[in-house]
Parts: sequence; C-alpha cells; structure tokens
Amino acid sequence: MSCGEPHETDCTEVLDHLYEYLDREMPDKDCTKFEEHFDECSPCLEKYGLEQAVKKLVKRCCGQDDVPTDLRAKVMGRIDLIRAGHAVPERDVTDVGSDEPATANE
Repeated sequence: MSCGEPHETDCTEVLDHLYEYLDREMPDKDCTKFEEHFDECSPCLEKYGLEQAVKKLVKRCCGQDDVPTDLRAKVMGRIDLIRAGHAVPERDVTDVGSDEPATANE
C-alpha cells in the first residue's frame, strides 16, 4: 500500500513495522518518524487505525484469559530461538499436553 506520494519514511517501512509501533517496541525517534508519516499519508493512517481497533478488540475480548505457564514458556522459548537466528522446528506450540510433533492431519 502506498499513497503514491514521496515521504521521508517510505510507506513500506511503516507498514512492515506497524505492530512494533502499535506495541511501542521501537525507539522514540522511530515512533516520531512514523507519527510524521501518518500526518501526511492517509492510507497508512487508515491502516494504523484499523490495526489499532483490532488490537483493542482482541484485548477487550481475550485479554482476561490466563495463559498456561507451560504454553507461555514454549512460546517465549521459540521467540528466543528465532531472535538468535536458530532454525525452529515446525510444531504446534498450542499443543501443550504433548511433546510429539504436530502433523498436518491434526
């Protein structure tokens, strides 16, 4: 998506890092760049508003559910592996009751 206008920060960069912006997981200077981009690019602002609304809806509807400790540990372990650049086996991390690999038929 792009409005076709030139921007200091490209639309592709903004959209590729939109969730990092929404979750405030980026440096303040990058957040400022994104805010400036939204001020001048209505298609990206619209996409941001939509994703923000979805995030709020998910939080409202699902934010009260407790996550099993072992599932959280498995997910965080996979995130750590990915961040470290390791290959991660294809498994269903939601299958907390089994150490067997998930198959396509499940």
